[in-house]
Amino acid sequence: MRTIFHIDVNSAFLSWSAVQLLKDGSMLDLRTVPSAVAGDSESRRGIILAKSTPAKKYGIVTGEPKGFALQKCPQLICVPPAFSLYTKNSEEMFRILSNYSDRIEPFSIDEGFLDYTGMEQLFGSPLEGAKKIKEHIKKELGFTVNIGISSNKLLAKMAGELEKPDKIITLYPEELEVKLWPLPVEEMFMVGRRTAPRLRKMGVRTIGELARYPVTLLEKEFKSYGRMLNAYANGIDDTPVAHAEAVQEVKSIGNSTTIPYDVEEREEAYKILLSLAETVAMRLRGGGVCAREIGVVIKTTDFQVYSHQTKLFNAIDCTNAVYETAKKIFDEAWKKEPIRHLGIRAGHLCSEECIQLSILDEDWSKEKQADAAMDLIRRKYGRDTVVRSTFIGGIEPAFGGGSLKINHLRK
Repeated sequence: MRTIFHIDVNSAFLSWSAVQLLKDGSMLDLRTVPSAVAGDSESRRGIILAKSTPAKKYGIVTGEPKGFALQKCPQLICVPPAFSLYTKNSEEMFRILSNYSDRIEPFSIDEGFLDYTGMEQLFGSPLEGAKKIKEHIKKELGFTVNIGISSNKLLAKMAGELEKPDKIITLYPEELEVKLWPLPVEEMFMVGRRTAPRLRKMGVRTIGELARYPVTLLEKEFKSYGRMLNAYANGIDDTPVAHAEAVQEVKSIGNSTTIPYDVEEREEAYKILLSLAETVAMRLRGGGVCAREIGVVIKTTDFQVYSHQTKLFNAIDCTNAVYETAKKIFDEAWKKEPIRHLGIRAGHLCSEECIQLSILDEDWSKEKQADAAMDLIRRKYGRDTVVRSTFIGGIEPAFGGGSLKINHLRK
C-alpha cells in the first residue's frame, strides 16, 4: 500500500506576509489578530486575498471587497500582496520536502503531494515522518502546514481539510465511514457550487450518500463526471505522485475570443469552447507540456467578468479532454446571462511525461492519435487544411484569439 502526504500551508499568503514582517522587526504577528492580505492597500477598493484565523470570526471571506471586510471589522489590518515573497516561500518549502522524498508534485503555490512510500526506514512511521516535516518547515521557515496522510492523493488532500491549522490527520480507506462520509456533500473534492444543489435535489446530502448512490443514476445526471464523483466519495484514486524532476511549473497557455453576437444558448457556447480548446490543446502539445488545471472565463454583455477553474489529478493535453473539462466548468459557472466573450486557460503546466492513465480517467488514446495526425497536417500544410465538421458553415476555429469569425455566407 502506498503512503501519500498532502502538505498545505495554513493561510499561506497571510502567513508568509506575517513571517516576513516579524523578520523585518515587527512586534506584531498578523496571524494573532484580525488581518488580511488585500489589493490596493491605499484605498477601500480591491479584494481580500487571504485572512487570519481571528479575521474569520468576523465573517470575513476570501474574495470579498476590502470595503465590505472593513465594515465587518473596522480594526482589520490589511497588508498588500507580495507575490515575489510568496514564490520564494513556496520554493523554500518544496526544497525542504525534497529532503524526504524524490516523488513530490506541486498542486498549487502553497500545497503539494509527497509520496512517502518506502521512506519509513529513513524517517520513521508516516506519523513520525509527517511530524518531522511539519517541524522542519516551522523551524526553518516560520510558518505552519497541515499534512494529510492516506494511501492515495485524493484522500490525503481530503484529510488535510478535516481540521486546521497546524494539524496532521490521517484518512485511510477504513476511516471513510467515520471521518469523511458524515460530511456535507459540498465538502467533497470536485463538488462545485452548481453541482451540490443538483445532488441535493437527488437526495444526496452527505458524502456517504454520494458514495452509496447508484452509479448508473449519477451517470444519467452527470455522465462520466457522475462516475468520478462516486469513485471519489468512495476514496478511489490511483493517480501517481510525479517524480520531482518531471514537474516543471511554467506559465499558463490560453486563448479567448470576443463574439460578434450575444450567445444565449448553451450549445452555441459549447461550439465556441471547442474552437478555443483546439488552440489551447495544440499549444500544449506544441510546447511538450500538459495541464493540471483548466479555467474558463466568461464576460457578459454588460461587461461583468467571472471565471471558474478546476484542478486535475492527472494532467491533459488532448483537445477533447480540454474541451470536456471546459464544458463541465462552464456548466458550473454560467449564470445564464448573454455572453460576449469566452476564454479557456490551461494552467499548472508540467512536462508531457506527467501524463499517466488513471482508472478514473477517460481513455483519450484514440483522440490523442487523431490530435497528433491533425497537428502534423496543420504544421505541414496550414491550419485551415483540417477542420472539424462542427465548424463547417459557421464558427471557424479560433486559432489566434481575438474576435471570433463567423462564416455567414455558408449558412
